[in-house]
Amino acid sequence: MTETFKGNFTQQEPIPEEAIEAALTVLRHGRLHRYNVTPGELSETALLEQEFAAQTGAKYCLAVSSGGYALATALRAVSVQPGDPVLTNAFTLAPVPGAIASVGAKPIFVGVTETLTIDLNDLEAKLDQARVLMLSHMRGHLCDMDRLMRMCDAAGVIVIEDCAHTMGAAWRGQLSGRQGAIGCYSCQTYKHVNSGEGGLLVTDDPELAAKATMLSGSYMLYERHLAAPGPDVFERIKYTTPNVSGRMDNLRAAILRPQLRDLGRQVQRWNERYDEIERGLRETPGLTIVERPDDETYVGSSIQFLLLDWTPGRITEVISRCAARGVELKWFGGAEPAGFTSRYDSWRYADSEPMPASDRILSGIMDMRVPLTFSLEDCRQVARIIRAEVGSVYQS
Repeated sequence: MTETFKGNFTQQEPIPEEAIEAALTVLRHGRLHRYNVTPGELSETALLEQEFAAQTGAKYCLAVSSGGYALATALRAVSVQPGDPVLTNAFTLAPVPGAIASVGAKPIFVGVTETLTIDLNDLEAKLDQARVLMLSHMRGHLCDMDRLMRMCDAAGVIVIEDCAHTMGAAWRGQLSGRQGAIGCYSCQTYKHVNSGEGGLLVTDDPELAAKATMLSGSYMLYERHLAAPGPDVFERIKYTTPNVSGRMDNLRAAILRPQLRDLGRQVQRWNERYDEIERGLRETPGLTIVERPDDETYVGSSIQFLLLDWTPGRITEVISRCAARGVELKWFGGAEPAGFTSRYDSWRYADSEPMPASDRILSGIMDMRVPLTFSLEDCRQVARIIRAEVGSVYQS
């Protein structure tokens, strides 16, 4: 009998009870705006920043309205101007080139390897074309960060890390977001902590932290931040840094604080599920596993595999057959963007050169969420279904 999966690929776990109680406290006192505090009160948002800075080992942290806003704020903080070129991954999600375009800059796309990380050889060839790299750790895959930082430091290129999919991940023990000048994280529902929308920005640079805080809309209330530089730094930049309001509110911060305290346990649970699916897919005819390097500590909240050199028709047949059995696969190789899937040549507001080697990989990337609402047996069943349908189409 053919088995069918009955789970939901977009269903998140409930918000923890501790977070619900914290949210109710905020709702009851009504002070949702981060700067609306009583004498001696520390806002939930300021406490969140202080705690996340400590958790990541960063000197400074800023909570904002979304991960995309954090990216654009980082670009503004490092003084990217309209017309400036900014290097970024060809394989990423639309908010990354969107952040670059939002400040009037121009993305320069860098290729992707079969490990789904930025092509460091292509990056090396393009480093002289820009002074900023917005590095997307797309779908949680970390490149050789030691080599990347050596290259960028030698070329004088500032690295901004998009860590939307790597909160809690690490390269050789160093947390993602802590190698570059600025690390940006997302708290959107389908990331590693859930406040619906939200973002966090970390840095050790006091001037970048002050600029980001002013940009976020602190007015002259920066002294109410607990993870910010001293007032002398703000004095240097407060008259020349515009307000581009995008603050996080106390309600979302209250929801996030307990979730961040539990991040380590959640990462372990994601990886247990990821590992079950990966084991079930290994040695499937026609399917290429994306191998993880030993130096990477990953967060398996989604899984990718490659159907390299398959025709579009055969890939769509796999997707359709898996969907009929309850398994939702997304494809980054489609000619037209669909849902969250798109690729560098989909973003027609940004000029791009043909990248044949990357196109071959992009055309075969399959993507699937791994919700924590799945049991380990669910993961084994999902893998069996994918294995059966990929094998069937491959051998037909």
